[in-house]
Amino acid sequence: MANTKSITDKTERKKVKRAARKKAAPKGKRTTPRGSSKAKVRKLARGQSKR
Repeated sequence: MANTKSITDKTERKKVKRAARKKAAPKGKRTTPRGSSKAKVRKLARGQSKR
């Protein structure tokens, strides 16, 4: 991504960013599934409620 910190005009900054995105090489496919590093939530015990 192009460094756009020096550009103050919003529309101009958008133009520069879009151009940089078009020029950039496409990203590869994911090697691991999304959210695989997220902490998994344990399922609660079935039956009687806890409280």
